[in-house]
Amino acid sequence: MFATLPTELLPHILALFTGTPCLVALFDEQDALRWANPAYRTLFGLSAQAAPTWMDIMRINHRQRRGTAVQTDDFERWLSSAASRRGKQPFRQIEIDLVDGRWMLMTETVTEAGWMLCFGINVSEMGQDQRQLRAAHDLAVRASQADALTGIGNRAFVLARLQGLLSADLVAQPLCVGLADLDHFKRINDQRGHLAGDQVLCDFARLLQGSLRRNDVCGRIGGEEFLITLPDTPLAEAQERVGQLLEAVRQSHPLGDAPEFGYSSSFGLVQVRPGESVNAVLGRADAAMYDAKRTGRDRICTAD
Repeated sequence: MFATLPTELLPHILALFTGTPCLVALFDEQDALRWANPAYRTLFGLSAQAAPTWMDIMRINHRQRRGTAVQTDDFERWLSSAASRRGKQPFRQIEIDLVDGRWMLMTETVTEAGWMLCFGINVSEMGQDQRQLRAAHDLAVRASQADALTGIGNRAFVLARLQGLLSADLVAQPLCVGLADLDHFKRINDQRGHLAGDQVLCDFARLLQGSLRRNDVCGRIGGEEFLITLPDTPLAEAQERVGQLLEAVRQSHPLGDAPEFGYSSSFGLVQVRPGESVNAVLGRADAAMYDAKRTGRDRICTAD
């Protein structure tokens, strides 16, 4: 947009963004903060040079009890759920409560390259009835998209995202899809109980969400199976990234009363072919995942 503007207008635009009491922030494709105006930095307690990721901003502010008001007894689960929806559409608007009592309308505008402009305006004066109605609607939307246990995307959400990606032009954008299955999960439930099994599922979801870029999507599609989509990622790069995830899983010990306990996961990974359907992609990923199971587990296999 700025490339078509006269050069003399740019300082005025920057001055307006800097001086407005509205929140203005720019995040890159890795969801790291690249620029924010004083109103945004003051709200979240960020120095002029700080460039954390959005997830780190949320973690720091939750510990400091400032910024966004988060009502949850499991913050990491809430964070995974919020991150799973963040930046997945070209434009989105949401309402958030702040710790100081204000209510903000936030918008997210995302470019094809994955950069995001966040803009927030104070709507605290909105009528209480309308505020409650909008908040209830937002909760209903979240519930329809999130897995009830882990907080990341549910089956319907992640499959809809995959369908959307398959409907786009894939020639200039390699797309990889991964299907993960937790190894010996039935044994975990049988030997340690379903509560321990739930803790393992939530731990894997947290590690999975934390390993992804903002334009990647993950979801739990049933039981101990998870699906990821990696746009703009050739197969070799996808293998490297999933390999890093599997190593993080190997190092994880999610059961506090059993610090020696560890677990692993098997991955099937494919690069989408032009014109391929959702069922065809999932079929190849599923076959690759079972190859990983059959050849020893705790590994990645590809269908290519």
